[in-house]
Amino acid sequence: MYTCAALAALLNYPTAELQQAVRAGEIARALRQEGLVPRREREALKPLLDELATWDLLDLQSRYVALFDRSRARSLHLFEHVHGESRDRGEAMVQLQQMYDEAGLELTAKELPDFLPLYLEYCSVLQPEEARQRVAQPIHVIAGIRSRLVERESSYAGVFRAIEALSAQPADAASLEQILKEGDDEPDDTERLDREWAEEPVTFGPEAAGTGGNSCGRIKQLAERVAAATTGKPAQPSDQETPQ
Repeated sequence: MYTCAALAALLNYPTAELQQAVRAGEIARALRQEGLVPRREREALKPLLDELATWDLLDLQSRYVALFDRSRARSLHLFEHVHGESRDRGEAMVQLQQMYDEAGLELTAKELPDFLPLYLEYCSVLQPEEARQRVAQPIHVIAGIRSRLVERESSYAGVFRAIEALSAQPADAASLEQILKEGDDEPDDTERLDREWAEEPVTFGPEAAGTGGNSCGRIKQLAERVAAATTGKPAQPSDQETPQ
């Protein structure tokens, strides 16, 4: 499913490679040609695509950090919204890592499995129906983030709408309500940030190190795969390319 790869690319930290892919129309063409995202949701992506194509890269990166990296309420690490820093999160990470291993998806030491763009990349190597089922599993978290982005009038909300449209089922109302009970947060609340990030992040496995990261190194591979979907030519695999 190149659609999942395209949406994963849009949710990664903005890079020059992403800008190039957006400016060339590769992501929009891949979404249109595969036809898994309804037209209304594709239209909702246009504001973000325009911004990625025209804004200064440093401005895009600054906005991304404020929206996602400096916020727990809008964090792109899925288990953050469910398990926080509890032991359960570490166990869930191990299970997700095993799923990735079975699919042939290799992570670096600094990548946490619950990072949403990485999860979407995993879904992109599955058969469409299985991918839709996998997308549905964290859909209440995805819907919660989308709701908070809508309130902020952020163009990134369009990506989450598209993911919800791919899901095999809508978010459970009770689960979504539980997510939204936590409220949103402000990235400039430095006292809160110091308080919340005082503890070391959960790590797992012998290779775990650091705090995760945004899988920025994958953006070129994702762009190549999306480009392949628009040209009909297979992408040239790189050293870290996810097996198909």
